[in-house]
Amino acid sequence: MGRVQLFQIRLSHGRVVYSPGEPLAGAVHVCLGAPLPFRAIRVSCTGACRVSSKANDASWMVEEGYFNSALSLADKGSLPTGEHNFPFQFLLPATAPTSFEGPFGKIVYQVRATIDTPRFSKDHQCSCVFYILSPLNLNSIPDIEQPNVASTTKKFSYKLVKTGSVVLTASTDLRGYVVGQVLRLQADIENQSGKDTGPVVASLLQKVSYKAKRWIYDVRTIAEVEGAGVKAWRRTQWQEQILVPALPQSALPGCTLIHVDYYLQVSLKAPEASVTLPVFIGNIAVNQVPLSPQPGPGPPPGAPSSVVPSAPPQEEAEAVARHPHFTDKRHSQPLPPATFGAASGAPEPCPQGGSPASHPLPPALCISTGATVPYFADGSGGPVPTTSTSVLPPEYSLWGHPYEAPPSYEQSCGSADPGLIPGS
Repeated sequence: MGRVQLFQIRLSHGRVVYSPGEPLAGAVHVCLGAPLPFRAIRVSCTGACRVSSKANDASWMVEEGYFNSALSLADKGSLPTGEHNFPFQFLLPATAPTSFEGPFGKIVYQVRATIDTPRFSKDHQCSCVFYILSPLNLNSIPDIEQPNVASTTKKFSYKLVKTGSVVLTASTDLRGYVVGQVLRLQADIENQSGKDTGPVVASLLQKVSYKAKRWIYDVRTIAEVEGAGVKAWRRTQWQEQILVPALPQSALPGCTLIHVDYYLQVSLKAPEASVTLPVFIGNIAVNQVPLSPQPGPGPPPGAPSSVVPSAPPQEEAEAVARHPHFTDKRHSQPLPPATFGAASGAPEPCPQGGSPASHPLPPALCISTGATVPYFADGSGGPVPTTSTSVLPPEYSLWGHPYEAPPSYEQSCGSADPGLIPGS
């Protein structure tokens, strides 16, 4: 066996999820089979956002740093055979954004340790990834408890001569939700024609905007429900429920390169008509008071990260997008929640320093879910399919929908919280 038998970072109590402004403590553990001369033992704690113009590309085009702290744990000397522990502690910035990982970029935090050996000897390095969760309080968003309403009228021709129209009005009980909460949807469809309409479909959409050399948009279908069409000259009220699955929060305060938005789109297949409602998803439910954090080194309070939408940037310049659409089910079909640990290419948590029974890990953060069709904000090219390995179940199929980019939050609701607008 080599001289260095074990070299790893152990965070206190096996924690991997922290809140902004918290201290991060741990120790560098070294196990040697023979004495090891060294020039220095160092540990650093870094946080950054990295964005690429290609899906799942390891070479980053744009990077935004949040902090970079380093400590010297030991000066020049020699470590004897046996086990050695070097404790450390860093204070995480209060402005650090929530961790995020997507096909075109990620917000990543890690601790890295290095044993700097004498000349002509091999240096030793190890690292440990951790995650930051900055809970979003939905009550901080103006008018969040008010109903969400949008309406459209579609005029069309049938049988070459006759004309008719369909009025589609959709509403939700709230503008914001938390993971596991039920989104109550109502759609009023007035068929003012002699032709039956096609089925009505409601889709919960996730839109992630990445700022590389230009904005890249990644639109995914998260969950869908479908209802029957409306007979000629009839008016129907359609009510459904969508259970909000585990998702990343849509606002990432402190990050200027990645923005996450959520929309509920209600559509008719024939005639083609749709309305779009912006939806906020956060960590603290509407009209609920956040719990005070418990003191001590245990896991931080809070559920898996949710999502909060902000206004999409430069909507007027967006290209037409296609996204996976569920076409043959009548009930809500949310995708299975994905966690960092289950994601393709996601880093493994660092080894736990302590009994899992005595120090249970908090719920893992969530990353984006669903199949991806990114598109660009400028240029004449059409949508560019992604090479991402994240795909939807086989029963999902492609459908030309939506035909235009979702409207801005200002257009839909009349006002927006400046702190949640990308680029603000």
